[in-house]
Amino acid sequence: MASALLDRKRTTGPGRPDPAPTTPTPARSRSVPTWVWALPPVAVLALAFLYPLALVVQQSFTPDEGGVSLDPYAEVFASEVFRDALTTTVWLAVGSTVGCLVLGFVLALVIAFVPFPGGKAVARFVDVFLSFPSFLITLALLFIYGSVGMANGLWTDVTGASDGPFHFLTTPWGVLLAEITYFTPFVMRPLLAAFSQLDTGQLEVASSLGAGPLRIIRRVILPEAFPALAAGGSLVLVMCLNEFGIVLFTGAKDVTTLPMLVYSKAILESDYAAACVVAVVNIALSVGLYSLYRVVSRRAGA
Repeated sequence: MASALLDRKRTTGPGRPDPAPTTPTPARSRSVPTWVWALPPVAVLALAFLYPLALVVQQSFTPDEGGVSLDPYAEVFASEVFRDALTTTVWLAVGSTVGCLVLGFVLALVIAFVPFPGGKAVARFVDVFLSFPSFLITLALLFIYGSVGMANGLWTDVTGASDGPFHFLTTPWGVLLAEITYFTPFVMRPLLAAFSQLDTGQLEVASSLGAGPLRIIRRVILPEAFPALAAGGSLVLVMCLNEFGIVLFTGAKDVTTLPMLVYSKAILESDYAAACVVAVVNIALSVGLYSLYRVVSRRAGA
């Protein structure tokens, strides 16, 4: 026993720390595999989105007489109504996107770089505007430019005419105006965020070197804003392809887009196979454009 105490004194003598008390190592608890935690959200996603989409695709290959066939696709693709709807959808979406890019870029420039009273309030209103439903903007345009709207009423009061000259809201140009009005803030929001991060020193240096406003915009601001323009423009293009409320509320009977054709085939004609075919085409266009948007945004650094 004395020798044991002597050995302990040698190991724990002056300047030597006491050995840490040893505690039994608890058994490692069995952890749940990571894939188990992914099952609930995947199941919800499959039930809420993938299953209805699969039903639409299945129905598009199932004609009324039963069986699986490509006849619904052949009939729809051969229809002149479908071709006109596809053409109308594409040109309205492209035209609205171009209009939103031009108008949104100009308005974002003014808000970001032109000091005026209430500029911050206007920038905040852009955020609030994004939450508005599309039909609300269409109703506002109807109150102004409708057949019995303010503009036509003012015209008849001044001229004494029985009817006003503004009847464009029920034409494709009215739909184009409504979509540009509604979707422009979706371009302005990323642009304002990009402009807020722009180094104003670059603008001051370019101005001191004699560059005019247009050259500063072209050489300094536009390259910095390109990723935001690409992101906002791609988003607007996809949303315009799938827009239904604006076309419906303008009352443009001669304007048939793919979403309106789906509504017409399914609700008015009860031709569910044809409606699903048009829906599948619309989904394919949207997914293709979204994939293109991802590629463009990665290359642009957005």
